[in-house]
Amino acid sequence: MIMLEAVYHRIGQNWSYAYSSKTLHIRIRTKRGNVSRIELICGDKYSWDKFNEVIEMDLLSSDGLFDYWQAAVQPAFRRLVYYFVLYSDHVEPVYYLEKGFYNDPPTVTYEGLFDFPFLNSEDVHMPPEWVKDTVFYQIFPERFANGDLSNDPENTLEWGGTPSPSNFFGGDLQGIMDHLDYLSELGINAIYFNPLFAATTNHKYDTMDYFNVDPHFGTNEKLKELIIACHARGIRVLLDGVFNHCGHTFPPFVDVLANGQSSRYADWFHVHKWPLEVVNGTPTYDTFGFEPIMPKLNTGNDEVKEYLISVGRYWIEEIGIDGWRLDVANEVDHQFWREFRREIKKSNPSAYILGEIMHDSMPWLQGDQFDAVMNYPFTNILLNFFAHRRTNANQFAQAINTQLVSYPQQITEVSFNLLGSHDTVRLLTLCGGNVQRMKLATLFQLTFQGTPCIYYGDEIGLIGQHDPDNRKCMEWDTRKQNLDLFAFFRQMINLRKSHAALRGSGLKFLPLPEHTQILAYERWDDRDRFLFVLNNEDASVSIVIPALQPSKWRSVESPATIHFIDGEVHMSLPPYGYAILHTHEEDYRA
Repeated sequence: MIMLEAVYHRIGQNWSYAYSSKTLHIRIRTKRGNVSRIELICGDKYSWDKFNEVIEMDLLSSDGLFDYWQAAVQPAFRRLVYYFVLYSDHVEPVYYLEKGFYNDPPTVTYEGLFDFPFLNSEDVHMPPEWVKDTVFYQIFPERFANGDLSNDPENTLEWGGTPSPSNFFGGDLQGIMDHLDYLSELGINAIYFNPLFAATTNHKYDTMDYFNVDPHFGTNEKLKELIIACHARGIRVLLDGVFNHCGHTFPPFVDVLANGQSSRYADWFHVHKWPLEVVNGTPTYDTFGFEPIMPKLNTGNDEVKEYLISVGRYWIEEIGIDGWRLDVANEVDHQFWREFRREIKKSNPSAYILGEIMHDSMPWLQGDQFDAVMNYPFTNILLNFFAHRRTNANQFAQAINTQLVSYPQQITEVSFNLLGSHDTVRLLTLCGGNVQRMKLATLFQLTFQGTPCIYYGDEIGLIGQHDPDNRKCMEWDTRKQNLDLFAFFRQMINLRKSHAALRGSGLKFLPLPEHTQILAYERWDDRDRFLFVLNNEDASVSIVIPALQPSKWRSVESPATIHFIDGEVHMSLPPYGYAILHTHEEDYRA
């Protein structure tokens, strides 16, 4: 029988949404393996007799509990009513309407069906197209390169020393300018900078002046020069916006410290008790965490709101940045982000607005706030399999499939997929220093939809535990770089950029139940198809994958032995090795 309690659908969010100005995506969930097929019966609510159709839904993905189905519909008049017909072997079909489950189809179509009232173009969430084709590189400015000794902080240490929460090594904008050739050689076409604004710390998340680059990094004019140079190379620039909180040297907060409740800025902050002080480790005012030097801003205050939005506009309009990464975005009120988005998109409709949120982020991804979020669920799925080795290939595939249906497709296409950052242990360290395991994680990252981000230095083998050890100086001595690892990153970035199939949505995992640590998956679009086989095991393995039309496939450079025998592909993979096969889609279908 069909397990009705497992069936789920609703209007909106990731279940029924406009993918484009003409196309709707309709999804439904059923118990895994319980339903054999689903028909979507849909039509126009004002003229059902003339305009209706039956669409066979595709099985989009499956996880440990559920199957997820999807249909793409282009309603003739941009409105749609619909219901589902669920089929299972040896039982009568079930008809699923908004008003419930039935044994017979509805006799009237203007009552009780699911209803997408109208596909308004203004309601379509359309993230910037350029993001889909982007490979980001995250730079922690104080530790990337020291190009201008004249602006070094007092007591600047020799480059490459041991990092601490409070020391400085002199990294600056000129140092980044000096190494743009390096980024271009790697294949990078976007940079995400940790904060550049004037602040007292080396991380700069305690903003003092939102309108000026920290003088130890350079000037606003130098940043503009850097952005022009980046744009000339096809490199976009994303700045870190710290709008949840400021620093203790931010002039309005200094005024509140001095004048208390009588300060004209008293309502710019969330004060529980006057005076502002720290009692037993807890500030009497809201902060980031319990950091007294990072007071939380009251974004419900009209003056604060106007000020921060003017900051957002300034760096877009005057300096030419391409978007914002928004720090601690989930602790700021939704209304502020709605107004922030509206004004930023006025300044630059193609600006990328990225929120730092580490959990399910659907409330921020309705099209009125962020284009995407930092995809930490994706990060954890990959780390649990490749680095920590807590899961097997089947569990990995199921977790990715769950993630894929958590958001509308256009959001997944621009999700910010990272494997490490200034807030995490270095990837190579998490992999126990095993470069081959790190390569496997990176290979999946760079062949998955969304925009990948590489944390500076990962590509040459930097290691490091938690902050501050993960914020070491970039190593520029090529004798101390892992040049083989760099070549791997460059090769895989080039592969991704050369084939739209590796940036699109075509994805299928191939089950290999007898090999629990072998991950096999296909990626495709209308032109190309790829097969990836990753051996996440410290032992050589031989596998056979049937029915791949072997005469049409070719092997992309990879550390595997591959033979095509009698309609099968036979692979011998070294420990932590991988294989990549490529064919053209027309050959695959032939």
